Amino acid sequence: MFWYTYVLYSKNLDKFYIGCTNNLKRRLAEHRRNKTHTTKRMKDWTFVYSEVCLSKKDSQDREKQLKTGFGRGYLRKRMEDYISSL
Repeated sequence: MFWYTYVLYSKNLDKFYIGCTNNLKRRLAEHRRNKTHTTKRMKDWTFVYSEVCLSKKDSQDREKQLKTGFGRGYLRKRMEDYISSL
């Protein structure tokens, strides 16, 4: 079974939401149905990034890394052109 670390972005709030799941399709559907407290206020979120991991622990570790200042900076730099085009 694969695990996914994924990133949503809200241009309106200029914020990232970073999470992990073993079922990306289901999890994104939950976000669309406002089942996630944190993304309820991110009305304009866009799915912008994901990574596949081979274990839950690896996915959770990557999620924690991306939630640091360095990780968020990495995401901003990596998606600089895409974010500015939104």
